[in-house]
Amino acid sequence: MDAFIDTLIQLLIDWGYAGMFLSSILAGSILPFSSEVVMVALVRLGLNPALCVLFATLGNTLGGMTCYYMGRLGRIDWIEKYLKVKREKIDRMQHFLQGKGALMAFFAFLPFVGGVIAVALGFMRSNLAVTTASMFTGKLVRYIALLWALQEAISMMN
Repeated sequence: MDAFIDTLIQLLIDWGYAGMFLSSILAGSILPFSSEVVMVALVRLGLNPALCVLFATLGNTLGGMTCYYMGRLGRIDWIEKYLKVKREKIDRMQHFLQGKGALMAFFAFLPFVGGVIAVALGFMRSNLAVTTASMFTGKLVRYIALLWALQEAISMMN
């Protein structure tokens, strides 16, 4: 399995910005995938960091919105089967999100709970425009922070 993941990562790196976008879609969904590896490699190869952040943010938001729409469908059996999120976890997240609204989609970038936040917001039928904008903003901040940390690390090595 590691060889498959390594090959996939290399393929996505070879695809440049399109690979950044696709890897971010995967990472934004419930699938365990790291778009950060692809971003680091692409920036190190000399691709435009701002475009890498843009494609990563757009892809990651799209991936997160797939979780939102799975929740919006309201099919708990699908959510448990395909997204591997138990009903109890969704119920707890809904209880936590109650009254906080779609702005909580900002935190959809968080590991482990980000996908559950998106699913719960979809299940709660939160405002689509606010959810999308909040999610995009959170993911943008995350990728900018990643890029900043990467550039700091690179400058320290030089």
